[in-house]
Amino acid sequence: MLILDTDHLTALDRASAPSGALLGHLEPRRFEVCTTIVSVAEQLSGLLTLIGTAKSDKARIERYERLSSRLDRMGDYTILPWTAEAQNLFNALRRQRIRIGTMDLRIACIVLANDATLLSRNVRDFQRVPGLRVEDWLE
Repeated sequence: MLILDTDHLTALDRASAPSGALLGHLEPRRFEVCTTIVSVAEQLSGLLTLIGTAKSDKARIERYERLSSRLDRMGDYTILPWTAEAQNLFNALRRQRIRIGTMDLRIACIVLANDATLLSRNVRDFQRVPGLRVEDWLE
């Protein structure tokens, strides 16, 4: 199973060479590609902030269209939940003083709980999490 981090989800929304290559690599494995509820929350939070700061009707319309489009694309992936197992892993890693951001650690715990591989540009930070498999497919 492959789990898309927030940055890989964002890249898929952009029409660029790296995102096209990523999509090409993912398509044959489409049924084993997921994301996390944490990444979904991060995506939605960012878009809702953009909507709230729109200075014109046109900008607001465009931003709501982006939100709608993002929600449609989220339906392409299984969204893995935050579970008691993920919470227990999170608490254990916090006690070990793993030094990465809270949201990244939550994503890592969902990946570990599902014995999956994380696709992220943030390889350096995620490599600090013991046992986590992480790859950057946007390179």
